[in-house]
Amino acid sequence: MIIVVDGINRHRYTRLLDEMFALRARVFGQRLGWEVDIRDGREIDQYDALDPAYVIGVNEQNRVVSCVRALQTTGPHMLSDVFSSILNGEPPLRSATLWESTRFCVDTEVLDRGKSRNSVSYATCELMAASLEYARDSGISDIVTVIDPVMDRVLKRSDCAPYGYVGKTTPMGKVSAMAALLDCSDDRIDRIRRFAGIEGDVFVDDQREQCLSDEGMTAAESIAPTSSQPTTQDRMQALLQEYCLEQVADAATQEELDAARRLTDNLLGAGLIRENHSLLAGI
Repeated sequence: MIIVVDGINRHRYTRLLDEMFALRARVFGQRLGWEVDIRDGREIDQYDALDPAYVIGVNEQNRVVSCVRALQTTGPHMLSDVFSSILNGEPPLRSATLWESTRFCVDTEVLDRGKSRNSVSYATCELMAASLEYARDSGISDIVTVIDPVMDRVLKRSDCAPYGYVGKTTPMGKVSAMAALLDCSDDRIDRIRRFAGIEGDVFVDDQREQCLSDEGMTAAESIAPTSSQPTTQDRMQALLQEYCLEQVADAATQEELDAARRLTDNLLGAGLIRENHSLLAGI
């Protein structure tokens, strides 16, 4: 599912954004080898301070699995500055109805292969469709996106081939980069949806939106685990108790039995295991 975080609501989703910036660091800094600024495991640049919109994909565990950034082209943007070499001397694209789409990535470490809802393919198409729908509904007619040749092939395979390119393909880190043009038309969105089998609304509802907020995540963490969800401490106590029972039962001599009893007494005294009938009977 998809959530949009922008300048209006970003103060409510600082933790979600942190996770998104961490994903960007892994993809663009480590996997692609781009020259990006990574601090404390997060990739953040000057354009993130311009109140862009982030289209973010989350899985059923509310973990960020995909993201893309949308920025106006009427002001500073990456193609006009950082990626200006791609333009090959052409003037930057600037229009009130043209957005720049950058930092498109999916978490290939978490997502599966194939075409299931938890796959790289589905998450990629869902993010593409959602970003185009969000742009269309915001009055944007076209998107310019800086991509590598691999993403270019992904767009073409997903029936979302760019209708044009700007400038030239330019070396960028371990890969090359190019600027592609996409229209935010219903036809393009429908083609992507058909390719991936996406049906219905891809955006989270109000309840899920609240759960993803800082307040919602904090509330979820404060809920005590139920008996069906044992904590790590519970599991460790159970393993230690089982070990003590085995040592008492398997003792072959009085010396081994005494040693097992001393171990049990010490663990009981330290609060690392709980008293129960079987343990007391063994002692």
